[in-house]
Amino acid sequence: MTDLFHADDHATPLTPIERDGLIPTHVTLHSELNELEQKNIAEADSWAFARKRGVLGEPFLLGLHRRMFKRVWRWAGQYRKSDRTNLGIKPHLIQPELRQAIDDAQGWIDYKSYEPDEMAVRFHHRLVVIHPFPNGNGRWSRMAADLLIVRLGGSRFTWGSANLQKKGGVRDTYIDAMKAADNHDFTTLIAFARS
Repeated sequence: MTDLFHADDHATPLTPIERDGLIPTHVTLHSELNELEQKNIAEADSWAFARKRGVLGEPFLLGLHRRMFKRVWRWAGQYRKSDRTNLGIKPHLIQPELRQAIDDAQGWIDYKSYEPDEMAVRFHHRLVVIHPFPNGNGRWSRMAADLLIVRLGGSRFTWGSANLQKKGGVRDTYIDAMKAADNHDFTTLIAFARS
């Protein structure tokens, strides 16, 4: 059991104001928080994959995050306002960078710049780099990539077929693949997404 707001090396630390955004008052353990978030995410998953709309739109992406975390965090679907020392861009750059990522992904599709899997994985990586929200960015961006690959005619990714919230093992492999993508090598991340 871990303290509710204890973050490991790869989790986004929350500011005190962001922590105050927790809606359920009975939650005291991180495992309880994960369980509540997962229930909310499962509902959002059903909603998102039942829709025929494209994923490449700012309102849709904000709405997706809101649906994924709306019963857990008051700030669900709202851009973060705090700086992160180890990840993400400055808060005032989030909206323009997200719009640029959306436009770039649409361009990749229009010009068939990459294979569909690579387009979706590159989109996922860009969303994580931007890190628009206080928390949930990895789960949100993986769902966005899943939605994109399905819209492109592919099947959902498996993302290592494991819970990427748990420290060690598969999560470490994912983090290493993300670091390789930071250096413009997407082969490991594409392979991981399909593993």
